[in-house]
Amino acid sequence: MDQVWGNRAASAETAVTTRHLARLWGLPGTQLGVVAWPPAKSDKRFRTWHYWWQAHLLDCLIDAQIRDPQPERVARIIRQIRGHHFRNNLSWTNDYYDDMAWLALALERAARFVDVSKPRALDKLDDQFVGAWVPEDGGGIPWRKQDQFFNAPANGPAGIFLARYVTPRGDRLRRAQQMADWIDSTLVDPDTHLIFDGIKGGSLVRAQYTYCQGVVVGLETELAVRTQDERHAARVHRLVAAIDEHMCPDGVLAGAGGGDGGLFHGVTARYLALAATALPGDTTEDRATRELARSLVLRSAESAWEFRQTVDGLPLFGPFWDRAAVIPTAAGRQAQFVEGAVNASEVPERDLSVQLSSWMLLEAAHTVDAVRTLDNGSTPAPETESDADD
Repeated sequence: MDQVWGNRAASAETAVTTRHLARLWGLPGTQLGVVAWPPAKSDKRFRTWHYWWQAHLLDCLIDAQIRDPQPERVARIIRQIRGHHFRNNLSWTNDYYDDMAWLALALERAARFVDVSKPRALDKLDDQFVGAWVPEDGGGIPWRKQDQFFNAPANGPAGIFLARYVTPRGDRLRRAQQMADWIDSTLVDPDTHLIFDGIKGGSLVRAQYTYCQGVVVGLETELAVRTQDERHAARVHRLVAAIDEHMCPDGVLAGAGGGDGGLFHGVTARYLALAATALPGDTTEDRATRELARSLVLRSAESAWEFRQTVDGLPLFGPFWDRAAVIPTAAGRQAQFVEGAVNASEVPERDLSVQLSSWMLLEAAHTVDAVRTLDNGSTPAPETESDADD
């Protein structure tokens, strides 16, 4: 098997771990990602806390462990989980359901693929999502607690988690289907077939972000695998085609800058890779969708790699994969948390989110290159069908 994408993913991993990983407050057995490089003194002291960035760092470490199992990386995964718990005030939860969904997804994968289990944390997060379902208020689950904004970035990843999570209390597959059906009936643009951001007070919030599309591709793919219900595969066909048409100029996923936006297209690449490797079926549409999803990941990865910079022998990526990255300095405005979201640094390449997104993309490229759709339309067993549990 060609090792090009594995080598590139490993280079991205080394760049992030070298520049960003540090012990939390000097505590033994802990680790988190410093949110900027070059960092300010406050960054090194972890005064800034971006919960969902750290959850994606954990998920990227798990991707790397699946690609190339190493005992030291398992130790890093354990330190990352411990650091997250400490920095979050010895709690797994916060006020944002989308944040909690990203951590839940990473912890579930840590248990399934790395044998690092946190069953109490998963049960606590599971309770948050199940209890937040409020169709009588127009949802869906809301973006955050005490809020009436019901959006795809919360319902998509929470639904993926619930589709995957089976507990002694029973599986959550039916609720995951309800969430997917709510998104399909409420947030689909009838003209482009893209997913709108959300609904508030009965009115659509019509913004269309790449990661809204990605999480819905992931949710519908999970449900297609687990239920064999044809409606889920049909939704994946429609949405992957819409992403290609409207969000991939020249076949490269569109970027959204730094800050939180730095993660958007990386999330989409992750779930396009899931569709490419796990979407079941042998119809013409199934095969075409798998191949299109695979192509979008690989073309985006080729472009991101082409336009990278190299600093001290390691890659540094830009927030837009179709243009040259800029090497950041310690000067200028840093990313700031404003009204529930993190704005970009003056030079977005400085943000951990931007580097994580490209690492995620390269891991996705390795996945789709390593697991190719078979000529007869069947696919290898997807990550969703492992027998491991908590």
